[in-house]
Amino acid sequence: MIRLSLLQFRVQAITATAALAAFAVLLAATGPHLASLYAASGIRGCQPAACEHLASNFLQQLYTAGTYWVLYLLGVMLILLTPAVIGLFWGAPLIAREQETGTSALAWSQSITRTRWLAVKLTVGGLGAMAVTEAMSLMQAWWAAPIGRAVGLGGGGTNLAMGRFSSLVFATHGITPLGYAAFAFTLGVTAGALIQRTVPAMAVTLAIFAAVQIAMPLWIRPNLFPARHTVIAVTALDSISLQQGGLNGSQFNLGALNLPGQPGAWLLSSGAVNAAGQATSTTPAACTAQSYENGTPAVMACLASHGIREAITYQPASRYWAFQWTETGIYLAVALALAGYCFRRLNRRLS
Repeated sequence: MIRLSLLQFRVQAITATAALAAFAVLLAATGPHLASLYAASGIRGCQPAACEHLASNFLQQLYTAGTYWVLYLLGVMLILLTPAVIGLFWGAPLIAREQETGTSALAWSQSITRTRWLAVKLTVGGLGAMAVTEAMSLMQAWWAAPIGRAVGLGGGGTNLAMGRFSSLVFATHGITPLGYAAFAFTLGVTAGALIQRTVPAMAVTLAIFAAVQIAMPLWIRPNLFPARHTVIAVTALDSISLQQGGLNGSQFNLGALNLPGQPGAWLLSSGAVNAAGQATSTTPAACTAQSYENGTPAVMACLASHGIREAITYQPASRYWAFQWTETGIYLAVALALAGYCFRRLNRRLS
């Protein structure tokens, strides 16, 4: 049965192997030069005071060149799309195609039970899906290691400056791709078992998987662990987003881009509060002229002198792997639950 399942998956296996080989060749052809640019940037062995500046220059150099920025985003998008493609073309047809073509009557009337048939199919397909997705993730992580180190040193100012907790990086690095692949595959199988038609099952699989992948970073992931809160002086912020509006700059919006003393922290929210700890967006009258005459540093000093501080809600960088394991565990648990439902439905309801 295992040999038969492997033979039936040969087209998917050949396609996946070809895609992995092409991806590996692309990264291997450009990776050494990227590493040489990192070595020439002076970041290795830099003094702490200069590391952030050198890292920003390195990322800006890559962004200006264009090629590495495109390759970085291409790799990220491929890893994000791979589980969805697997769910569509590996998972959804697994049972639905048997029903549509009528081969289920033959396959399930042999000496092999439905339970064993599905167990082997799910094992071969699921492990294959997880292996392909994680292999792409590991290759991307190797290639993008210089970029990750530069971002970790505080480099910013470009679209490459995405920390480990950013939605795109978190979902394509570490072990989370394993969970996404397992979930997408079993979701496709379940949709096929329910609908019993391949194309509608593929559409349902794509819709549900996309909805879950949007909901996870927006509403579920930030609440997996209790967030921490801190209030700091606005003049202590290393990187800020200051926007002013209203008549003569009477309104302002102040957002922190990082948290001093917590490199790599995931900032969930930030905003200005007054001396009483209440949210505020009204510029003190004495600070409106500063905004136009002396620039941002003077504005920040003026705001601080009037008791304006920044309230930040965040997840510390030390929780990165806790988030990775927890989210992966959630997806694997859901995948197992879907697989269990498929076993039950195959034995009780399908003819």
